[in-house]
Amino acid sequence: MASDTQPIRIIFLGTPDFAVASLKALVDNGYQVVAVVTAPDKPAGRGMQVKYSAVKTYANEQGLPVLQPEKLKDPAFLEILRSYRADLQVVVAFRMLPEAVWNMPPMGTVNVHASLLPQYRGAAPINHAIINGETISGVTTFKLQHEIDTGHILLQQALPILPEDNAGSLYLKLMDAGAGLLIQTVEGLKAGTLEGRPQAADMILHHAPKIFKEDCLIHFEQKAGAVHNLIRGLSPVPAAFTYLGGKTLKIYSSRFELASGLPAPGTPDSDGRTYLRFAAADGWLYALEVQLEGKKRMPVGDFLRGYKL
Repeated sequence: MASDTQPIRIIFLGTPDFAVASLKALVDNGYQVVAVVTAPDKPAGRGMQVKYSAVKTYANEQGLPVLQPEKLKDPAFLEILRSYRADLQVVVAFRMLPEAVWNMPPMGTVNVHASLLPQYRGAAPINHAIINGETISGVTTFKLQHEIDTGHILLQQALPILPEDNAGSLYLKLMDAGAGLLIQTVEGLKAGTLEGRPQAADMILHHAPKIFKEDCLIHFEQKAGAVHNLIRGLSPVPAAFTYLGGKTLKIYSSRFELASGLPAPGTPDSDGRTYLRFAAADGWLYALEVQLEGKKRMPVGDFLRGYKL
């Protein structure tokens, strides 16, 4: 382990741009990141060109060694990882780690998670918090242990979810907050002043499993507010959708009005110029920004100029 005079040797594990903010914070604050572990390169796009992860791109720019194992239990990978003699590992938005990895460094492995644990354990905490209509979210740093997202909490920071927030805007807020909280966490661990505390076990928990395409289909039998929150929670990606004229219609932003005497749930209605709305269980869901299958994303007014119900 690093002494008071020696820098902490850190291995960073992460893949998307959410993780880049935390890696950049470590580099900018002078921490010794000795290696970066990220996902293997994958072909993407129409030309199937090999695409680097956001973390690999940043690591290459900084001249940091990059490891891209296919299997985290591969003995050859574990030997290379061990050779870097890390004091601490930091994992942000990466896949589940085997004990052979997370238990390797003497100071353990710290995870940055985009929720106030124990709430919203899982792969999609930002999406599910908004879908469920939460008004508070936040970030948590914790020590990894056997069960996913269950380790002892180190630090937490709460942030409000504003009515105008969607998954994209909350993602950016929590990305920056997580990077700042990570630096506080590493400082506390280095100074020996930070003690982990068990996660609360006496509350009803909301979970945040991975989102699949079938989860994005809008069910207008629900209340209009719930449909609105689903749209917020899935915007900009993967985006909530319905069907219009036999084609997929993604809805990126919306508003709703309570009403009575409605037609069957899912029935579309429009004046042909300014609004497109769908009947929900207790009101109208107004689509504000949409994308019809095969077309570009656009404001609903532009969409209606080229589309007639």
